[in-house]
Amino acid sequence: MTGQRQRLPLPTRDGVGPSCVGLPQGAWPTIAEFLIERFPAITREAWLARMEARDVVDEHGVPVTAQRRYQAPLRVYYYRTLDAEVRIPFDEQVLFQDDQLVVADKPPFLPVTPTGKYLQESLLVRLKRKLKLDDLVPLHRIDRSTAGLVLFSVRPETRGAYQAMFPERRIDKHYEAVVPWQPGVSSVPGTYRSRLVDDDHFMRVKEEAGEPNSETRIALRKTAGGHALLELSPVTGRKHQLRVHCMALGMPIVNDPFYPTLLPPDSDDFDKPLQLLAKSVAFQDPVSGELRSFTSPRSLALPPR
Repeated sequence: MTGQRQRLPLPTRDGVGPSCVGLPQGAWPTIAEFLIERFPAITREAWLARMEARDVVDEHGVPVTAQRRYQAPLRVYYYRTLDAEVRIPFDEQVLFQDDQLVVADKPPFLPVTPTGKYLQESLLVRLKRKLKLDDLVPLHRIDRSTAGLVLFSVRPETRGAYQAMFPERRIDKHYEAVVPWQPGVSSVPGTYRSRLVDDDHFMRVKEEAGEPNSETRIALRKTAGGHALLELSPVTGRKHQLRVHCMALGMPIVNDPFYPTLLPPDSDDFDKPLQLLAKSVAFQDPVSGELRSFTSPRSLALPPR
């Protein structure tokens, strides 16, 4: 029925909702043996301990025991955990909250959602813990390296109305970036368009010839000491669009760990954050009809001479 959602068989715990895996057709003797094979990073002992604690259940809420026979198709729910997760030493800030929206200001290095080695150290999980909002869902993403504004939906019933603003381009987003600047240059192109496709490395994208599928509006704010402060307004929302466009124009964003050179994993330098900030958003609220505008309290500064 419209407005209703299926209740998950495990509750949110410490800001983390349960993960789900579907059981495919196969010859595993027990569900436990499938899980141990499917997730080799989790030891047999860890799975058995989770089952003993009744932290692994099926879609009906029935506990999965170590001896329970394999049954496909069936969905199994469990809690994802990470050992010795390192804290990102920067704090987020909640700028706005009502019964529909949360607007948060994200620090650099913190991913928006759990991924890879980040679970508790993600903006979503931090906010779920802080605000006690189990249904919180991000309406869009910004890169882990990027700081600034992220919008979250509070209510499943109105989530679709807010999500539709992004592909329909009914939300204005403005970023700031610090880039290298060549002496004698006095302007930037007002608009840059190109075709972005996946690069050979899954973490990056690249430009190729063809019909443009990305567009960024660019304004020069100030220059000093071999650097410039730009305002970047993405018309489209392609992966890494602003970063690749700046690089293509010969001014890669300062401290970018991906462009032009992809740095090794685990090479975060907390003293050198990417100089890209999701500075402001503005839109007409699709539920209330109000005009809303939010601005990050963060700012970027040009390096000293």
